[in-house]
Amino acid sequence: MKKLVYLTLLAGSALTACRSPKTAATASNAEKPVTTIAFGSCSDQKRPMLLWDDIAAQKPDVWVWLGDNIYGDSENMDTLKAKYDKQKSHPGYAQLRQSTKIVGVWDDHDYGVNDGGKDYPRKKESQQLMLDFLDVPASDPLRRQEGAYSAHTYGPKGQRVKVILLDGRYFRDPLKKEGKVNVPDPSGDILGEAQWKWLERQLTNSDADVHIIGSGIQFLANDHKSEKWGNFPTARQRFFDLLDKAKPKGTILISGDRHIAEVSKISVPGLGYDLYDITSSGLTHVGKPREEVNALRVGEVVFELNYGLFTINWNQKPLTVTTQIKGDNRSTYLTQELRF
Repeated sequence: MKKLVYLTLLAGSALTACRSPKTAATASNAEKPVTTIAFGSCSDQKRPMLLWDDIAAQKPDVWVWLGDNIYGDSENMDTLKAKYDKQKSHPGYAQLRQSTKIVGVWDDHDYGVNDGGKDYPRKKESQQLMLDFLDVPASDPLRRQEGAYSAHTYGPKGQRVKVILLDGRYFRDPLKKEGKVNVPDPSGDILGEAQWKWLERQLTNSDADVHIIGSGIQFLANDHKSEKWGNFPTARQRFFDLLDKAKPKGTILISGDRHIAEVSKISVPGLGYDLYDITSSGLTHVGKPREEVNALRVGEVVFELNYGLFTINWNQKPLTVTTQIKGDNRSTYLTQELRF
């Protein structure tokens, strides 16, 4: 019996010894600089998914979902769950999950209703399903938070990236319409006061060197009739004013929704660098080529299946982020250098 106990203790010691280096390596990896971040939106679980192998080949450190991660459009949570399960089980996406940190936020179709806002009655239940899809632990504070907004920080001080994902659904006021057309509503809000205060805390005195702020709908493009921050001009200006006040380093906006890819740019007083919104949309389907007006656009519109890719060049002075819109078979449709 004593011999058996000794062998059991010895085995336990060996297991502990095997675990320790892995734990230390994991802690070390948390402080490694993130250099590659991929992102995209609009992935219909019923359609062919042609881009996961291309995305995985980039070996991104982080993948960011920007909404319409499934096409759920239902108040039936069993329906939403089945669609999430189908998306999650795709072999290409499963491969990405094995090697890449996955974060994200929803837009309307995965939220549960087209163009939906705060009136959607199943938003609490839907939020839990999205967090399940993203493998958010049951103990995570996001599980108890109203709204799916989140922040994720990567890398050591001096090479730190903060990804801030805004929830433009849970608290958003109803769209104002004339007939079937969206029109600006200066009295409406997108984020809600709790999220606005949280966002200000995330940006004020942040020690990140790059801030990537994501939203399901476009921040900058303002000429089209679809959903956009411009539907709520007071909220849009409040967002710009907050950037002006907090002056976060290296801010880049990312968005989806439109079934096109494009790059838009404005100048925000006080930032000291141009503010870009990189729109990447459709992982599985895109709109037909058409005239697409956007006075703030830089470069061309992309009507091909696409995803976005950031490569952060930490050794360059000034700090440079190479932005690309990429597609199937290793295609590159747009490239934009951002310098901070």
